Amino acid sequence: MKNKWKIIGIVGIAATLLSGLAVAQDSFVAEAKRYTAQVSKPNPLWVGPTTGPRAQKGKSIIYVSNDQRNGGSKGVGLGAAEAAKAIGWNFRLIDGQGTEQGRKDALKQAADLKPDGIILGNIDAQSQVELIREIAAKGIKIIGWHSAGKPGPIRDLPLITNISTDPEEIGKVAAMYAVADSNGTAAVVIFTSDRPIGQVKKNAVIDTFRKCQGCSVLQTEVIDMKDTHKIIPQRTALLLQNFGKKWTYSIAANDLYFDAMPPTFVAAAIPGNGYPRNISAGDGSETAFERISKKRYQIGTVAEPLRLHGWQAVDELNRSFAGQKDSGYSTPVHLVTSANIKFDGGQRNEFDPDNGYRNIYRKIWGVK
Repeated sequence: MKNKWKIIGIVGIAATLLSGLAVAQDSFVAEAKRYTAQVSKPNPLWVGPTTGPRAQKGKSIIYVSNDQRNGGSKGVGLGAAEAAKAIGWNFRLIDGQGTEQGRKDALKQAADLKPDGIILGNIDAQSQVELIREIAAKGIKIIGWHSAGKPGPIRDLPLITNISTDPEEIGKVAAMYAVADSNGTAAVVIFTSDRPIGQVKKNAVIDTFRKCQGCSVLQTEVIDMKDTHKIIPQRTALLLQNFGKKWTYSIAANDLYFDAMPPTFVAAAIPGNGYPRNISAGDGSETAFERISKKRYQIGTVAEPLRLHGWQAVDELNRSFAGQKDSGYSTPVHLVTSANIKFDGGQRNEFDPDNGYRNIYRKIWGVK
């Protein structure tokens, strides 16, 4: 009789534990749905600076892009060109063309032109640290965009600031959307690079999935962004072979990883609105917007306001030229899906917030 009651007790404890886990899982899924609804709201309010120095006159700046074929680098360059024209500065763009040597040559060319400031467009500052230090030692002010693993000034790097939406939050949003969309059953393959910002996003995705009892990370693929078109097709085919229908979601550190996937999915007879469902943890490229809008092989992107970041880069340089510290501004996360894609620049296939930031910066600088 004692053993009978002991067994009943054990069963009761197990049932209680399972019930507790189920409640915790339901609670986390509900939290994911609330959170993704919040960060998907159209027309996000301006929470950036409203005061700062007037426009410093007669400056020349150069935007050194990692690769103008990348939608993120291109978008920030377009915004910086707009802002430079508005503030009355000379602007030039030099393309590193996606190679290590190309980036180095572009930086050297920029330094030889003796500008007042340089904006690094998606160039990992640590990989070019000695050259960047040499440039800074000449008195040239340097701003980074996606040049380090976090936004703001970076210790031991001569950057006034690194402009980015917090990559940890970006990774969290992408993962939470997978949790919400799947009702807590997502089985994900993560695509990322070995760059600091990519690793931060990957870790945030993994940390989020640990809180989801019914979710799993099937595999992490580390692929350099410059190699995606070469490697992704065959890697996608191999993943489909290995995991089949178990693979239900992909989360990538950049939209670029999904550019080369559709032909493999088409060949495997996977419909555009089927599984795996693709979510990008940045940057909000034109091709990503097209896929999301058409509901073909991508359901979301945690888009960054690329043109706004270009304007912010010019503002941060202006503050530095005036002898002031950086603004401390980091743009909040924003999830783009088919439900909100028509807002905030989506009709132009970009995330460009309708919050009047251009006029705010013009007012700060005292220009029309």
